[in-house]
Parts: sequence; C-alpha cells; structure tokens
Amino acid sequence: MKLVRFLMKLTAEHVQIELKNGTVVAGTIESVSPNMNTTLRGVRMTVKEQDPVFLDTMTIRGSTIRHYVLPDSVPLDSMLVDDGPKPRNHRPVVKRGRGGARGRGGSRGRAGMRGRGV
Repeated sequence: MKLVRFLMKLTAEHVQIELKNGTVVAGTIESVSPNMNTTLRGVRMTVKEQDPVFLDTMTIRGSTIRHYVLPDSVPLDSMLVDDGPKPRNHRPVVKRGRGGARGRGGSRGRAGMRGRGV
C-alpha cells in the first residue's frame, strides 16, 4: 500500500506534522491529496524558537513535509490492509484485417523484396 493512500484514510485524526524547515504543525486532518498536500483544521503551528500560532485551517504542501506523528489510538492493522487497485480487464486483441505490416520489422518497400528475383 502506498503511503499517500494510507494518509488519505486518516481523515478526522489529530496528527502532528514536522516540516522540513523545523516547523511543527498539529491539527485534525481534513483531507490529503494524491501528492500528499494536507489540509488541517484547528491548527497549532509552532515555528522554530517562536511562540505557537493558532489557525482555523491550514494547507501544507506535500513536498515540505518531513514526517507525520500519528496518535497511538490509530488502528494501524486495519488501516494498512491493501485495498489498492483491482486488476483490470484488458481489452481483447483486435485483429486489423487486411493491410500491410505496421511498425518496426515490416517490409520497407522494395528492400523487403531483395533476393527474390524482382
């Protein structure tokens, strides 16, 4: 299971996120996008060596996140079950009917006729 798919299941969980610049953000997850952009509500943001700032909502760009700190109450066993993409039914091979070879390896004009006495 991909990490992002797991994080998308954490909606409504209270988490702490450490960013690459050392800022610590704590809040409740509203949503996580496929590129790990995370939207939080009820946010407490602590920039390095400064007082905490409280915000209603905040969106964090996924590439700036160093790691998530999850609460102990998260049931990891049930959330990590792989419910990923199901195997798709592939389309049957379609025969093209009449016509010459297509793509590489086909005859190339008269060059394919060499040695045939033509």
